[in-house]
Amino acid sequence: MLCRLEEEEEMSLLELQQRVDCIITHVDEIMQQEIRPLLAVDIIEQLHRQFALLSGGRGKDGSPIITFPEFSGFNEVSDEDFVNVVTYLTSIPSMDAASIGFIIILDRRKDKWNSAITSLARIAGSFPGNLQLVLVLKPSRLLQRAIADVSMRLHRDDFKMKIVMLNSLSDLHAYIDKGQLTCDLGGTLDYCHSQWIHHRTAIENFALTVKSTAQMLQQFGTDLAETELPNDVQCTKDLLVSHTKKHDKLKDELKLAIKQGHTLLSCIKDQASKTESRVLNPDEVENQTTVERLLAQLDETENAFEQFWSRHHLKLEQCLQLRHFEHDFREVKVSLDGLTETLLGLSDTGDCVARVEHLLGDLKTLEDKAKESLEKAQLHAQHGDQLIQSNHYAVDSIRPKCVELRRICDDFSNEAKKKRDILSKSLEIHKRIDEVNQWCESGVYLLASQAVDRCQTQEGAEAALQDIERYMNTAKEQQLSHLKDLSNQYEIVLSELVKSKAQTTLKRLDDVQEMFEKRHSSLKKLSAKQTRPVQPVAPRPESSPKRASPKTPHHPVPTSNRKATENSSASKQPSDAELAKKKNIRKAKGGIKIEVMHEGGQGGSSHVLMNNETEESLSNRRSHIMNELSYYEWRSQYTTSETREDLATLDTQGPSELSVELKY
Repeated sequence: MLCRLEEEEEMSLLELQQRVDCIITHVDEIMQQEIRPLLAVDIIEQLHRQFALLSGGRGKDGSPIITFPEFSGFNEVSDEDFVNVVTYLTSIPSMDAASIGFIIILDRRKDKWNSAITSLARIAGSFPGNLQLVLVLKPSRLLQRAIADVSMRLHRDDFKMKIVMLNSLSDLHAYIDKGQLTCDLGGTLDYCHSQWIHHRTAIENFALTVKSTAQMLQQFGTDLAETELPNDVQCTKDLLVSHTKKHDKLKDELKLAIKQGHTLLSCIKDQASKTESRVLNPDEVENQTTVERLLAQLDETENAFEQFWSRHHLKLEQCLQLRHFEHDFREVKVSLDGLTETLLGLSDTGDCVARVEHLLGDLKTLEDKAKESLEKAQLHAQHGDQLIQSNHYAVDSIRPKCVELRRICDDFSNEAKKKRDILSKSLEIHKRIDEVNQWCESGVYLLASQAVDRCQTQEGAEAALQDIERYMNTAKEQQLSHLKDLSNQYEIVLSELVKSKAQTTLKRLDDVQEMFEKRHSSLKKLSAKQTRPVQPVAPRPESSPKRASPKTPHHPVPTSNRKATENSSASKQPSDAELAKKKNIRKAKGGIKIEVMHEGGQGGSSHVLMNNETEESLSNRRSHIMNELSYYEWRSQYTTSETREDLATLDTQGPSELSVELKY
């Protein structure tokens, strides 16, 4: 695109140079510097002496007429001044008119013949142009006229030019029409020598002004075309300002030259408007034509110059637009790169709800901070699109930058959306985990808070059973199992930490639910078989340790001893302290003691209540069932933290007389 613009600029410059060359050539033709290196202003004093005139008259064949009027000090004119004036006068007519040949009128009517013959000799020796005819008005006195006749017969061949001796103005009118002669020669041609000098100097000054202006335009165009485009904003601004100032200055010079030409043209035309019969002589017509031609060439040159300038100015403006675009692009890209780096460094993994919410807050803050930069990047890309649509020369440079800006914006938005999605799902999982953990903790507390004395009656067992059932229903109401579905659904995006925590929580939920199922089954059987209340027995202090080590569990009483105890108890009423020895007391974390009961169907010893069982044997049996239930509830928890080998040892010893501390 830049090449195309430069080609157009080069073509405009070529056209401007052609116009300037035409002007320079025309001015050189007008000035004829090869023939006369001098201007009217250079010989203004010699011209004012008026010893030679170019009145503008023409011969019958169009030959220019140069008049040497009566001038008493002609012989005192130096050869240099004579040659300069005559050379200048012969260079004024057009080349076509000059090629016909000049006619010289030598007026020596009031002079001596010696002066006339000297003038002829000077003309013959130094006239620079093509001399067609010399008309000599002889001295009017008879003696001088006679001398002239004799002298011409003797020396006619010495002059090598056609000389016609005239006795009067009537003889002159036979050769030259009166309309082409000034009034002092009996003609009607209106001629003012001072005005002629003024016009000549004005025309020459205008021609030189036009030539100088044209040369400045040419040089300015060449300088602009050779200017290298800057690579930064400030240098481009400075160059644009500098070139614009030069253009404006040349534009003013051009307008001034055109104004000068129109003023000069008006002065020339005013000569013909003085009287109705006034007609411009051929030289004045030629002057008018010359000025009009120069003005026309100036107009053409001005148009060519403006066309070239518009191309160059457009290139500079587009260069400045490009430098601004590149500068803004770099700023926006640096900002977006920094924001993207911050975004990539933002973690999408949290170990709790508070941490995940904090990360979401950081992400929201970063997105708000990036909003302005993203909008600026999009606007900058749109500005680039506008430059492309306006046929900017740097399309190949602008388009990739627009694409890159949009890509960076999309990458940032997609990455932020991805992190927000992961964090949102992680937050949902963590909230579910907290809900499940809260349910498990509350459930364990409920299990620990159910006292054994409440279960010794049917009403108490049923009430405890209802509490268990209600709490088990809350698990369904809260959709705790949904954690597993979420964990499976979000498995791809979740971190290993979150997935591990979810699995641990699900295992805990299974364990607690299993405990509830066992408690539910035990209470259900107890409530169904309860026929009479069970007397509560206070526990022995030594049978309720603060925490029993699973590694060294209390050995249960052997079956044979247990049977002996039961038989002896059947014949003897036990005391409260002795009954407490048969119970298993368990503490929860909060220090709550719970007494649990278990039936033979749960894995412990199976006893059938006979109709003839005594109250003491029934109490012992109840105590044994609760010990077994406590053991198996403890065992379901113990498997999550102890080795299978220890459990094998515990299973061989049985659940009797165990004290278990809940670990939730």
